[in-house]
Amino acid sequence: MIQVYKTPAELSRAAVEIFVQAAQEAVQENGRFVVALTGGSSPEQLYKLLAQAPYRDLVPWAQTYVFWGDERWVPLTDDRSNAKMAFEMLLHHVPVPKSHIYPMWSTEQPQVFAQVYEKQLLNVFDGATPQFDLILLGMGDDGHTASLFPSTPVLHEKEKWVQAYYLEPQSMYRITLTAPCLNAARKIVFMTFGEKKAKALREVLEGEPNPELYPSQLIQPQSGETLWLVDEAAAQLLESKA
Repeated sequence: MIQVYKTPAELSRAAVEIFVQAAQEAVQENGRFVVALTGGSSPEQLYKLLAQAPYRDLVPWAQTYVFWGDERWVPLTDDRSNAKMAFEMLLHHVPVPKSHIYPMWSTEQPQVFAQVYEKQLLNVFDGATPQFDLILLGMGDDGHTASLFPSTPVLHEKEKWVQAYYLEPQSMYRITLTAPCLNAARKIVFMTFGEKKAKALREVLEGEPNPELYPSQLIQPQSGETLWLVDEAAAQLLESKA
């Protein structure tokens, strides 16, 4: 489903309503809310809204478990860290238990920590297939999402839930939830805005299937829902708009 908003601010207000509803429903149904956060600029306003009243007081933070969809392999003090941004804008301002927060970072080797992170997921999900209640995603100008970049081997991963690999164009390691893990979610919300995203958005949503070039096409939940929140600038090339 695609929902088009006039501005990124309106998009973010819609996203915060979805976040609150997903959290409340998950806790009511299962006693907990498990979410995967995203990085980049897309969720910044969402996190700011969640950190303030009235939304801060509507989320059952004590029953919330926080993971990330992907991360640059940098310390949590590095400005490039998705977790650092989320802590500063959201997590330091809400009463989520520290033991419920799982940043994608360790002093271990990234490939080793990918296995650790997978075990952390399995522990929270009691050994079952990780099924997030909500996964927040962005999309890059090149059509990537999480750390699923065009023409990278991780796109073909079928078994692992988490994978770390060296991304040559960025000269750094990335760690990411894989497509099978993402696609097990109950709800996935893409937040995409700006005219620089327009071409990739059109190809991902209306173009020929080519996930090797546009990895966001890999995101097709098995039984969950995918919702695209986009602004008018990003949606300008779409033929079909909700």
